[in-house]
Amino acid sequence: MSETTDDAASVTFDNVRKVYLDDFVAIKGFDAQIEDGEFITVVGPSGSGKSTLLRMIAGLEEISGGDIRIGNESIKGVEPQDRGIAMVFQNYALYPHMSVRKNMAYGLKLTTDLSSDEIDQRVRETATMMGIEDQLGDKPANLSGGQQQRVATGRAIVRDPKIFLMDEPLSNLDAKLKVHMRTELQRLQEDLGTTTIYVTHDQHEALTMSDRIIVLDGGELQQFAPPDEVYNEPANRFVADFIGSPAMNFFDVELNGTTLVGDGFEYAIPPSISDTIRDTAAKSRLELGIRPEDITYDATGDNTITGTVDVVEVAGSDNFVYLDIAGSECRVRVDGDVKPSVGETTQIAFDPNDIHLFDTQSGDNLLSGTRERQVAEAETEEAEEAA
Repeated sequence: MSETTDDAASVTFDNVRKVYLDDFVAIKGFDAQIEDGEFITVVGPSGSGKSTLLRMIAGLEEISGGDIRIGNESIKGVEPQDRGIAMVFQNYALYPHMSVRKNMAYGLKLTTDLSSDEIDQRVRETATMMGIEDQLGDKPANLSGGQQQRVATGRAIVRDPKIFLMDEPLSNLDAKLKVHMRTELQRLQEDLGTTTIYVTHDQHEALTMSDRIIVLDGGELQQFAPPDEVYNEPANRFVADFIGSPAMNFFDVELNGTTLVGDGFEYAIPPSISDTIRDTAAKSRLELGIRPEDITYDATGDNTITGTVDVVEVAGSDNFVYLDIAGSECRVRVDGDVKPSVGETTQIAFDPNDIHLFDTQSGDNLLSGTRERQVAEAETEEAEEAA
């Protein structure tokens, strides 16, 4: 997504822990390597440790165990202002009594020995980049939400940091402005090439903005991978359920030969998949996962599943049909012109290559990586045929 610059820096987490006084463990043995110039988003439910991770990098929270390094240098004991980071907060944290110009210049005055003229030049250049050059004399109270967000981002940019830390910076904006600002932040990061760690509860932001995504749950790393891999190859059931809207469908099944048997249906799978499951699964009870957009509605053929239309959700270009399959709900994404009647019976089907199978005990995706191997094998076959 972005090119690195000499000012960019890697961030290394080495068995990082955060424990509060009441023995609450907020971060548990976190390991990750963020490369120079990457745009990384951190996602997870409330209380998963997203902001805590960010605050430890910033120096707003002490590290209870392990280490965090920027470049090759540990940040333990380093004062926040000496870490080469700049942070954009959810509430923007602008000084209400200061003008935009003074808000943007304040950090430079505290942490650098730049002259007033040099600081003013940086502020003006950054304000022009952010499109707020006409608001430099205004107070935050006289600005719109989008303008305040630009000021907060500009205040971070003007410091020319090694790392940007952003804690849900768009969450207070309306939907239309959020989309616009998301595009602006992506453009800025591409232009500046600064390592960026961006915390969000919005999975759409994570999927569209990131080079890679960190998925947290209960302070533990669930997956750290590019967006398409997190979406198409979720490491476990938690990631599969958390990423995607509407969420993935899940059905309890048993493996019987080359057939998955669930309540009210049977679904045949290729031997390649059943053999993989037998090699990895401790027990025959599994959970079948399939995304709504990977399901064919009103299907024909032998390997289909019968369901009854329960709800039709009209959503414009796409509609969502909620089916009842022997008491289990199944969501199907269909074209906008497909509007079945509630109560009607239909058949659905899906490609075996699109299914996910999870171990009911560990939650692990037993088919994780199979698509990548299939693509690699297909590419090898094509290369051999071409030769």
